[in-house]
Amino acid sequence: MSQEPTAADAPARAPARIVDAHHHLFDLDLRPRGWLHPEEPVPDAVTSLLGDVAPLRRSYRLDDYLADALPANVVKSVHVEVERHDDPLAETRWLQSLADEHGFPHGIVAYAPLEDPAVGELLQEHVRFPNVRGIRQVLNYEDEPALRFTSRPLLRDPAWRRGFSLLASRGLSFDLHVWPSQLAEAAALAREFPETQVVLDHAGVPRERDEAGLAAWRRGLAELAGQPNVAAKVSGLGMVDHTWTLESIRPLVTGVLEAFGVERCLFGSNFPVDGLYRDFEGVVAACAAIASELGLSEGELDALFAANAERVYRL
Repeated sequence: MSQEPTAADAPARAPARIVDAHHHLFDLDLRPRGWLHPEEPVPDAVTSLLGDVAPLRRSYRLDDYLADALPANVVKSVHVEVERHDDPLAETRWLQSLADEHGFPHGIVAYAPLEDPAVGELLQEHVRFPNVRGIRQVLNYEDEPALRFTSRPLLRDPAWRRGFSLLASRGLSFDLHVWPSQLAEAAALAREFPETQVVLDHAGVPRERDEAGLAAWRRGLAELAGQPNVAAKVSGLGMVDHTWTLESIRPLVTGVLEAFGVERCLFGSNFPVDGLYRDFEGVVAACAAIASELGLSEGELDALFAANAERVYRL
């Protein structure tokens, strides 16, 4: 696994601190099943996005994360659900126990199937845990079956939208994981529910990086960014560019920053997933280099790498 680029590739000021807005933990000894287990099949949609996931199919516990993150000066973190759909409360309970003992993670984005008529009860159980801040349900859906993470397009599903309507009253944000073709529909959702904080995951997953694909992605970003209750994560770029370089991810980072402004962008490592493609400090160094190229001030750098996540996730 290449360790390039590093901060030496461009003049960059390292952020004074990092609040990692997006990472995952999993302990296979505690998970009865799921594609992370080496014996279980990997869904086509996962392979189409991540590539070879063999190195991921092992436990990634808090000690592993801290070994990756602390050298990069991560001071707080937000954990995002890892498809523990069979028992989402078990994942939240485990994460809260880690936070109670070790401090990390400071925020928890839990899973809930919002189309479930009884989802209100699950949401009530989630918010009993003090570090829970939001909900994520991966919504990526395309006509091509290999690009479907859901069995139907949930964004337009009336039952799902009823579940979504319950989030704001419980003080929960929503992490939005969609394809670029779904960004306009997501903008309509955010416009309909202005009291719900929406956080776009992984820059909208711009997997098509030819001229037409990037243009369509930018249009979708602009429409979504037009809703003031939406923020965006500069994260997960390795998933759409497995052999990325500073040059190749520059238009992705700048595209998100230009659409949302520094004040609504959050840095996330997406570890251990993005560890498939680069080490933690390499990811930080590349984003810091691009931020330096854009002339961000010290305050803007802190906003991107720390303060915005503290505000959005109330850390």
